[in-house]
Amino acid sequence: MTDQSPPSPEVAPPYRLGVDIGGTFTDFCLLDVRSGELRSLKVLSTPQRPGEEIATGLRALEARHGVAPSEIAYFVHGTTVGVNTVLQRKGARLWLLTTEAFEDVLEVARLKMPDPYDLFSRRPAPLVPRERVAGVRERIAADGTVEVPIDEASVLAALGRARDDGADGVVVSFLHAYRNPVHEQAVRALAERVAPELDVVCSSEVWPVIREYERTVTATIAAYVRTRVADYLGSLERSLVEAGVSAAPMITKSNGGIMTVGQGKRECAQMLLSGTASGVMGASWVARQTGAEAVMSLDVGGTSADVALVVDGEPRHGVGELIGDFPLYLPTVSVSSIGEGGGSIAWVDSHGVLNVGPESAGSSPGPACYGLGGERPTITDAFVVCGFLGDSLGYGAVTLDPERAFRAVESVARALGKGVRETAEAIIRVAVSGMYLEVSKLLSRAGLDPRAMELQAFGGAGPMIAGFLARELAMARVVVPRTPGVLSAFGGLVADLKNDFVRTVYRDLEADAVGELRAVVDELAARGVAWLREEAGFAGEPVLECSADMRYRGQSFEIETPLELAWLRDGDLGRIAAAFHDEHRRLYEHADPQAAVQVVNLRLVARGVTPKPPLEHAPPGDRPPRPHAARTVWLDGTEQRALVHHRAALGAGSAIEGPAVVEQEDCTTVVLGGHRAVVDTFGNLVISRIAPPVAAGE
Repeated sequence: MTDQSPPSPEVAPPYRLGVDIGGTFTDFCLLDVRSGELRSLKVLSTPQRPGEEIATGLRALEARHGVAPSEIAYFVHGTTVGVNTVLQRKGARLWLLTTEAFEDVLEVARLKMPDPYDLFSRRPAPLVPRERVAGVRERIAADGTVEVPIDEASVLAALGRARDDGADGVVVSFLHAYRNPVHEQAVRALAERVAPELDVVCSSEVWPVIREYERTVTATIAAYVRTRVADYLGSLERSLVEAGVSAAPMITKSNGGIMTVGQGKRECAQMLLSGTASGVMGASWVARQTGAEAVMSLDVGGTSADVALVVDGEPRHGVGELIGDFPLYLPTVSVSSIGEGGGSIAWVDSHGVLNVGPESAGSSPGPACYGLGGERPTITDAFVVCGFLGDSLGYGAVTLDPERAFRAVESVARALGKGVRETAEAIIRVAVSGMYLEVSKLLSRAGLDPRAMELQAFGGAGPMIAGFLARELAMARVVVPRTPGVLSAFGGLVADLKNDFVRTVYRDLEADAVGELRAVVDELAARGVAWLREEAGFAGEPVLECSADMRYRGQSFEIETPLELAWLRDGDLGRIAAAFHDEHRRLYEHADPQAAVQVVNLRLVARGVTPKPPLEHAPPGDRPPRPHAARTVWLDGTEQRALVHHRAALGAGSAIEGPAVVEQEDCTTVVLGGHRAVVDTFGNLVISRIAPPVAAGE
């Protein structure tokens, strides 16, 4: 009998992969959990064939880095399929069931004009037109008691009309359902019996908060995108299995966390800002590295430029973020689309004025310089003509054609009566001026001074344009992370498991409210822990974070106030009130400690902290950086000589002065004249001004 060695224990696959699908490129960020090494990749997105770019990227990872799909133990994905469904108006055909006499809830909304300075502006048509709204005879009172029992005949009539109309689904949003969902649940039960083909979405399940318009529009958006999102996620699961990835995919959420695909299919409204939130989480990670107190992140991709504010390493959150034309009243990372992306098209209007965007060349046909059929000039083409971009982009996915870029910009130059390079620089200035206007509004609302902030630039085009925007805003410095082109994909890797829970209590902060506050927060905490354990499969120590929507009695709207879980459980009304007064003073510079305070909603965030990559230090730069080329660029109205450096050749402490170009496989960074770029301890490129700012064109 031959001796045999015992079988070796099964070793878990060693790689974690983050993927972000953008309008032009799909980004891959791969983490080796053994060494902490990060590897990245870009491939062209295929919007006509969703999911194909993931298969292409997995093949490229194996060919380029020798990492087989079977070695991927963790897969997290940020997607824009939900928000694009709303933007393109290609969602489900829905009917809306409301309490009788409230059929106009989506039409009336909050009676706000889209543009208060334009008397002819019109509100967008709702996702469910008025002719597909039916009133149901029922009424729940504000305290949750049944005032008018539900009339089954009116429900059956409404469901019959929806079915005869060929509806895909039904949204049910009854008055005060946040207090008592019994009537919404009764409609679901009837629909399952008489019209099981209809997808029923109840407002009390999507986000059970006070205010019928906010609750209704959020439930409507969720129902509108659910079928397409569920189909996409199902296709993603199948594609990964076929490619050999055994890891169950995770999805990034609008709140900056991650969740399972199963939850994403059911609660698709939670992932409408999935892709943009991932980038902000990556930016927050870098901000914590650098110790920056106030950061504005700038994520410029192929189709748009998005900004977010990060304070003390944490992104700002809010509710009411716009999804296309409609507000979503779920907690989200606050991200604002402020301008154009690298593929935004430049054009001249009938008055002879140069405009940039909003139309984008995307990935197909792409900018003219891509040589894929695009003929109209874009921001990327303008940078090529000005001499800032080299031979290729996106890990060699695209080879640039300067002649095509020149011809595209020339078509606009003729219309303007200017030279081609002057026109290219004008395209850049117009794009930056649009960003400047929107950023100024955002910072004013937040009460922040850009001069005391740093601009963190990422995305394929962010580091290219960030210096121009920072100069206009007089910002202290620009920080470009080590792999800026794939920071959104990296953001998914560092995001935690995270879910939000809410209950409306609507109580004055007085002694008789202590019992209800304690009971509600205990219920939310139990639900949060159960979600982490059962839904997310998290075995670590849960982190529970509490807050409350509070106001002075008589105010119309609330502010979210962070609270300690122990204060609510102990009934410490003094500390709860003090926290609200402090938050009110911080926001509005005044508070009234003698005034009565109300708690409208209690909120709880359940967080499961995921493993993070180690903080790698960049190797030191042991000698002055050596440029690998010199290039003539057109900058501030003149020809200038710019040195070109490889990012990989710059070590910690390496310093270069502008004008200069720093090239790496995932993006290009432009360092303007009068600025110095220094590599910090963690390999971030920190660009600061060393001379008084020079206004563009001087």
